[in-house]
Amino acid sequence: MDVDQLKKELAQRMPKERYEHVLRVTETAKNLAATYQIPIVKAELAALFHDIAKFIGKSDQHLFLEKANEDSRLFSFHHELWHAPVGAIIAHDEFGITDMDILNAIRYHTTGRANMSPLEKLIYVSDMIEPGRNFPGVESLRKDAAENLDTVMEACIYQSVQFLVNKRVPVYPDSIDCYNEHLK
Repeated sequence: MDVDQLKKELAQRMPKERYEHVLRVTETAKNLAATYQIPIVKAELAALFHDIAKFIGKSDQHLFLEKANEDSRLFSFHHELWHAPVGAIIAHDEFGITDMDILNAIRYHTTGRANMSPLEKLIYVSDMIEPGRNFPGVESLRKDAAENLDTVMEACIYQSVQFLVNKRVPVYPDSIDCYNEHLK
């Protein structure tokens, strides 16, 4: 895959601010991949694709998910979650990505899940701690990310679930499974 061509394609599919976020997530993911001996090429591709569907309309995302027979429980949750599995579908169908680890890293970057691979955790964490993020506790997460991937993943899923609970919104079952797994 020609990464420079992919970046040009991404820049056309999203606003400048989101594209800059994608580039920051990609650099974060590549740096963490080197730390945790995860293939940098896979981390780079998963990070570049992770928000490719973010600005596709809600009804079109719904169609992508229906056509691919994705988990229908998604439709009972906020459509903000939909862009992740739709992004995996686009990476596969339009760009020929067949590596399931990369596709799952794209698919679960918003929810997490039980039994995440190191690459999946890396993309989830990179999306949450990239240098443009600014929320209470992010500096601690960045410090943890430099020390232990499982520790920072636990802290990130705790932060995400806590955020949703405080907003009194439903938490997608995969996130609960991820949270429960990391508390063991």
